[in-house]
Amino acid sequence: MSKKVILITGASSGIGKETARRLLSEGYIVYAAARRVEHMQELKELGAITVKMDISQENDIKACVDTIIKEQGRIDVLFNNAGYALYGSVEEVSLSDARYQFEVNLFGLSYITQLILPHMRKQGSGKIISTSSVAGKIHAPLGAWYHASKHALEGWSDCLRLEVKKFGIEVVLIEPGSIETEFAQVSGAPMLKNSGNGPYRELAKAVAKVHHNSYKPGAALSPSVVAEKVLQAIKAQKPKTRIALGKMAKPAIIMSRVLSDRAMDSMVMSMMK
Repeated sequence: MSKKVILITGASSGIGKETARRLLSEGYIVYAAARRVEHMQELKELGAITVKMDISQENDIKACVDTIIKEQGRIDVLFNNAGYALYGSVEEVSLSDARYQFEVNLFGLSYITQLILPHMRKQGSGKIISTSSVAGKIHAPLGAWYHASKHALEGWSDCLRLEVKKFGIEVVLIEPGSIETEFAQVSGAPMLKNSGNGPYRELAKAVAKVHHNSYKPGAALSPSVVAEKVLQAIKAQKPKTRIALGKMAKPAIIMSRVLSDRAMDSMVMSMMK
């Protein structure tokens, strides 16, 4: 059988970049897509086909998928990894920013999936793997829009899994906890901009401190751990539908199931002191 063709979004850093490296080492044909194409030169040198694509722009998405189908005739795996975290209080985050959070974390992801599914149905096989988060199972202050987008992705993926099963297509969710990525830097500055000077300023400073401590070197797991799990999901005939990993990911998900809302609230807020 010919080599599997894999498309990875958000491949310019962190989990996406590390997964691209790992899959290239296994001999797969890897298309690495991201806005910051200049950050993927290393992947290009390793054999990846790099594509400049903004996941919030439908024209970019369609051009990317059309190019792969034209060059390869198939797409075997879509790794929906592009995303970011918008933090700030519900009261202070603008709705335009909130809409963009969903545009990147859900709607762009959904559109690229829609374009690829007909090809996978024709093949009679395929895998849709998406980076969700432990945030898709729990809640935390100042993360309403980010958590909401991940909760939405969880439900969306569950429905998709039922719809495409008969076509030989598998749907997998990766639910990371603390992984060594740009998360703290990307979430921290906008959070303090949104809520660092108003009525939620003390909470914003506390949450920023938690993010810093959770993602500083040595506190979080390497993205290579996620890359290995993605590889296992690709190779498995029947992969797990959900893969939780990273420090505190599994315990947090379990506690969200067994604790009452008030007890979970207390536990979460105790971390903000």
